[in-house]
Amino acid sequence: MNSDLEIAGDLLAIPHLLPPAPAHPATVADFAGLIRELAADRAAWAPLVRYDPTLRWYHRLRTGPGYEVWLLSWLPGQGSGRHDHGRSFGVFGVLEGELTEHAEGKRVHRRDKRVLSAGTVRVFAPGYVHEVVNDGLDPVVSVHVYAPGLTEMPQHCSVGGGAARDAALDALT
Repeated sequence: MNSDLEIAGDLLAIPHLLPPAPAHPATVADFAGLIRELAADRAAWAPLVRYDPTLRWYHRLRTGPGYEVWLLSWLPGQGSGRHDHGRSFGVFGVLEGELTEHAEGKRVHRRDKRVLSAGTVRVFAPGYVHEVVNDGLDPVVSVHVYAPGLTEMPQHCSVGGGAARDAALDALT
């Protein structure tokens, strides 16, 4: 009579019987690809989304070696405040809706404004200062990847919110 060991052999010697190790993104392009995969798989993230009228809602979707992935929702008027991500770089994308990003510009007192629609993916380096706001009338869902995982998010002075802030900045330049 044959034993399982005789039939299968030494389990440590035959890695093909073990489940494959999960593939993890390791480059900025990989992280952007991960965001695009998530955007295409609405069934994976849509049931998790919640909306909080007082604070931006967030949920950690996954972690891996040296990175983490967060799902965020933004109701009209909600924003991140002006901040950076410490030593982490990141990639974020809009899954549903439209966000406005205000980032540091090249001139003093000037910030660049970008409207990010669904499907847009942005990359930023450590120390990149920006503010993200839902300036629209509809809820927004976004996904953010941080590497290494986010351990700090220092806040910087903000001029204000939305269109009023833009008008004030334009008056300065």
